[in-house]
Amino acid sequence: MPHTDSSTSSSTDDTIDMRLRQEEDITRLIDLGSTGREGDSRADLLDHIVEWRPTNTPLGTFQLVPVRIGRDLRLIAQWMNDPSVAAFWELDGPDETTASHLGDQLDGDGRSVPCLGVLDGAPMSYWEVYRADLDPLARYYPARPHDTGIHLLIGRVGDRGRGLGTTLLRAAADLVLEHRPSCTRVVAEPDLRNTPSVAAFLGAGFRFSAEVELPGKRAALMLRDRALRHVL
Repeated sequence: MPHTDSSTSSSTDDTIDMRLRQEEDITRLIDLGSTGREGDSRADLLDHIVEWRPTNTPLGTFQLVPVRIGRDLRLIAQWMNDPSVAAFWELDGPDETTASHLGDQLDGDGRSVPCLGVLDGAPMSYWEVYRADLDPLARYYPARPHDTGIHLLIGRVGDRGRGLGTTLLRAAADLVLEHRPSCTRVVAEPDLRNTPSVAAFLGAGFRFSAEVELPGKRAALMLRDRALRHVL
């Protein structure tokens, strides 16, 4: 949140206070005593995710909440050490491994923002929303300006394999398209070996575009087009 000096109006202060209270409410199950490293001044590349509104889904109210390392590291590192997650994310090990991955994004220029997916007040998934057109991924497919990519990790084992990912992928893609008017499509590149993930993207209205050979994996290039948003 940008610094506010003593000349700022009381109405602006009230708005900031309201925003902070809302974030604390929806992340109440996480340790709220820590601080983060990300700065809103870097968020312009993704249209201020910190201000994106929650959305209603058939499963409850869903919101993307930017990560704060001090508050969220232990939870995300725990998810990364699940063997079924580690097979694809390759971030298992000590907390420092996950911290480095998060820090690279939070200390960068804002082209990638790590987020918690919060469903009805409970943090239950990890997301990365990134500018695919500014990412190394753009070397491997015909990128368009403002293409926006998403990565998803369902954290709780009990939430996997029951269609929850499909619902949340659709909700997250719609949040991107709603809050990023310059973006004409949402991009994803799940590992082709991860068939449940590929199926979830297809169920969420993404279309299979191509197989792409990326460093470390062969991926399915998935696209959710703004023009087809209400058709697929």
